[in-house]
Amino acid sequence: MKSTLVLLLAGALAFLTSASRPPAEPTTQLFLVGDSTMSEKADLTKPERGWGMAFSQYFDNGVVIRNTAVNGRSTKSFYREGRWAKVLEQLKPGDWVFIQFGHNDSKVEDSVRSAPAQTLYRQLLTKFVQEAKAKGANPVLLTPVGRRYFDDAGQRKDDHGEYPGVVREVAKAQKVPLIDMHEKTWALYSQLGEVGSRPLFWSYQNGYYQANPVAPAKNDNTHFSAYGATRVAQLVAQSVKAQNLPLASHLRRAVFESKYMFDLPVVLQASFKKDTFNLAQYGAVADGQILNTEAFRKAIEACAGAGGTVLVPRGLWLTGPIVLKSNVNLHLATGALVQFTADRRQYPLIKTTWEGEEAIRSQAPISGVDLTNIAITGTGTFDGAGDAWRPVKKSKLNETQWQKLVASGGVLSEKKDYWYPSAGSMKGNLLATASTPRKSLNPADFDDIRDFLRPNMLSLTSCKQILLEGFTIQNSPAWTIHPLLCENITLRNVTAKNPWYGQNTDALDLESCRNGLVEGCTFDVGDDGICIKSGRDEQGRKRGVPTENFIVRDTKVYHAHGGFVIGSEMSGGTRNLFVSNCTFIGTDVGLRFKTARGRGGVVENIFVDGVDMTDIAGEAILFDMYYAAKDPVPLAGESTAPPVIAAQPLNEGTPQFQGFRIRNVTCKGATTGILVRGLPEMSIKDISIENAVLECKKGLVCQEAENIRLKNVTLLSTETKPVMEVQNSHNIALDGIRYASGAELLLRVTGERSKDIRLTNTDVKKAKKAVELDQKLGKKTVVVAGR
Repeated sequence: MKSTLVLLLAGALAFLTSASRPPAEPTTQLFLVGDSTMSEKADLTKPERGWGMAFSQYFDNGVVIRNTAVNGRSTKSFYREGRWAKVLEQLKPGDWVFIQFGHNDSKVEDSVRSAPAQTLYRQLLTKFVQEAKAKGANPVLLTPVGRRYFDDAGQRKDDHGEYPGVVREVAKAQKVPLIDMHEKTWALYSQLGEVGSRPLFWSYQNGYYQANPVAPAKNDNTHFSAYGATRVAQLVAQSVKAQNLPLASHLRRAVFESKYMFDLPVVLQASFKKDTFNLAQYGAVADGQILNTEAFRKAIEACAGAGGTVLVPRGLWLTGPIVLKSNVNLHLATGALVQFTADRRQYPLIKTTWEGEEAIRSQAPISGVDLTNIAITGTGTFDGAGDAWRPVKKSKLNETQWQKLVASGGVLSEKKDYWYPSAGSMKGNLLATASTPRKSLNPADFDDIRDFLRPNMLSLTSCKQILLEGFTIQNSPAWTIHPLLCENITLRNVTAKNPWYGQNTDALDLESCRNGLVEGCTFDVGDDGICIKSGRDEQGRKRGVPTENFIVRDTKVYHAHGGFVIGSEMSGGTRNLFVSNCTFIGTDVGLRFKTARGRGGVVENIFVDGVDMTDIAGEAILFDMYYAAKDPVPLAGESTAPPVIAAQPLNEGTPQFQGFRIRNVTCKGATTGILVRGLPEMSIKDISIENAVLECKKGLVCQEAENIRLKNVTLLSTETKPVMEVQNSHNIALDGIRYASGAELLLRVTGERSKDIRLTNTDVKKAKKAVELDQKLGKKTVVVAGR
């Protein structure tokens, strides 16, 4: 008993000792040795940043970054001030030293810092490398980052003379790794162009840039903004991986398959002066009666002159359309309600787009065109008075709701089963239903059906550097948030709410947009939740601008047609999307990827990790190339196989889906777990679904597909004849499939073009019958292996 007590006390003491012990230092140190382009900045109120400040985000906890770079230093001054000696004192075997100088060494007029390229600069770089090696560390040489110098023709100007070449020569002579940041940064500047590269540098931030600086003042084309520092740090991290340096084992992986943090897009953030323009000071009255359209215009106009924030205080502000301007942050205070008027005459007919094509529509309640650096922030609410615009089916409402709606005014259809806000609304809807919509782009030609031309609520076209944060936007006439041809969008903690019966009321439609972040949002709408588009058919292909480089995370979608959706208007293509940690509750479809013949466009490189869904009416995961077409009618007879569909010739309107990586998905309740339905002339390609648990009526239906891989997927389907259906598909890997015991049939394969189907690591004995093949298929069509 005594010995047991001693052992327990000893164990407790050991636990307490280990718990109180400070965590061990990382085994690897990474020293950054250089100048101001790399260094930490003491004054964070100024937007200047060194790339070393952004570097640690790309490494795991096994590496600690020691940024010893200092503003204004050259190899000569860094050495003579004893800074290199301090680095050597701390170096341990296995540590890394990234060395980057050159900006200040070239200043021949400065005797303190000048280090001629072919003599002292070369000698000191060599010394740094040799002394780091002597300590057992791993030196890496970096050429100086490029200065942003374009000539009058927009071409690159020489900015460092001999210095980058000397770094390359020393690296080769000393046999150490070289990261050629001079060339890599210039490749970035050239890709972005003279104007597009400006935001990489701090002096081009709002409030600092001088369009025509008076000499000797000039814009700083050497030192980075936070955005630029991050982009440059990303380049360095990518080089560590590309050269397969041992340090690469500590690069931080993203949650997405085969991706690192440096692979994810970096978004340029909006920034504003602190000046505030209170809406009430421009004649606005918060009584819900007075129309404040002119007050909004005046406040935004005044703010745009110098840049800053238009403050909408608490209160009910009735208004017509709000038109945004560059460098303005429209901020809704807590308790602020901006109510857009139900008077449809306040919204002029304009030339815009509708579902990916040019069209005449009513002006959006909130809009902006060709703007830079804009924001809508705050915790207030926008209400779009959508009930004054949207027609409603009788079947969507209960009897009490229907009677109340009819009593409010408007007109009924001939069958009394459809309510329209006005006769003009009904006329326009009937023309559209009859497939005779007016094709004119002259607003005057639509005056008699203007009430039918419902606007999108927040419409931003060809805008850059957008921040949408914190507010609630609800009751939209049509699409709720619609950025078109926009770049660098941040959408954070926004709530979009529309009636579940409100047709076309998508929460978010990102159309032909580049670079963005959507996070922490909540969407509860009558159509798709998060939707990716890029134009429709011929017009979309002619525009040719894909939606690309977006991160979507930590977002909830309720009662929408789809949770995360691509298409169907995706004719300009979609690529490089990263979706994680999202929840879909009560949506018609969970992950919904849809297109159709005639669209064209390529959707590729889509990464999804961490999606949880419940109560999904249709498919949990859907790839469908027959959107907006009736499902093929089954052939007569007893066959339970899906019908065979005739191929059509390939052309520019043939769409493509390829390169999807989907992991860690759960769904409790869906009609179909996974539906993959390609075209006979263009199969859906290269799809991987891993670690999924799907409770559903039907399990897997896979038609016209190739290189499809399911790994560790559980299909808890109630219909088990079969659990999985594969038709006219090849190179299908079904690895580690789990299903309910007693299934009638695990896998049925049909279609004469089906081949190379592998069922591995799956307990086929739990099913009454493992595999059933079409009579036209040979036994080797399916290989069963393992377990």
